[in-house]
Amino acid sequence: MSVRRLHHEQPESFEFTPENLAWAKKVIERYPEGRQASAVVPVMWRAQEQVGWVTEPAIRVISELLDMPRIRVLEVATFYTMFQLQPVGKKAHIQVCGTTPCQLRGSEELVKVCKSKISETPHTLSEDGNFSWEEVECLGACVNAPMVQIFKDFYEDLDVEKFEKLLDDIAGGKPVLPGPQGVDRIFAAPEGGPTTLLSIEDTTKGAPQEAVVVEGSDAASRHHAGDALNTGGAGYTGIPRPAEAGFAEFIERHRKAEEAKAKGEG
Repeated sequence: MSVRRLHHEQPESFEFTPENLAWAKKVIERYPEGRQASAVVPVMWRAQEQVGWVTEPAIRVISELLDMPRIRVLEVATFYTMFQLQPVGKKAHIQVCGTTPCQLRGSEELVKVCKSKISETPHTLSEDGNFSWEEVECLGACVNAPMVQIFKDFYEDLDVEKFEKLLDDIAGGKPVLPGPQGVDRIFAAPEGGPTTLLSIEDTTKGAPQEAVVVEGSDAASRHHAGDALNTGGAGYTGIPRPAEAGFAEFIERHRKAEEAKAKGEG
């Protein structure tokens, strides 16, 4: 793994929005007292979603929020490549999958598009500051290769023409539809519809993904794919709703065990 360092230019401060701070505190409540550090990855991810990248002031805020040494938070930020350590495009950061299936189906041509339309080198802002890009390892959508990820969404079955149009539509503030591009399939289903297990009656319900205007990481973090993926997902607090009762029960058992230990009963 290459050496990853914080960007040489940093903002003076970072502060979670009230909504994001409430979300972070809800996530921290998953863990028993004294184990708040376990929330470092999701809390750091929310900080990145808020401003697009992980800044040094954000690391300081997270370390204080989780009662962690600052160096431990920095270690997490620099270890996981999912965390961006430099500014990204205000509208979109493009992650081009370059692993074997995507490469065999044309990802190198997508990289050339990024070099011509965004910047010659990865992790470099476009002239207007709206776009940035990088090549990443497998994103797990091999059947729909080649593809790119933009914040939370996948855009698949791409070629040069489709990708250029996608970037132009994002630049122009037009809604774009995540998922397969110009191919008759839903998500990773076969082109043209199912071809196996046709005798099984499928009663599940779904809906197509919704077109969105790509306008930065913070807006993307609040977009849910509708009935297709996230029924009831708006306002998600970090704990699946069916698990909340079990979570509360676990916390209560842990509290009683700690009290018993303090009294010498455990």
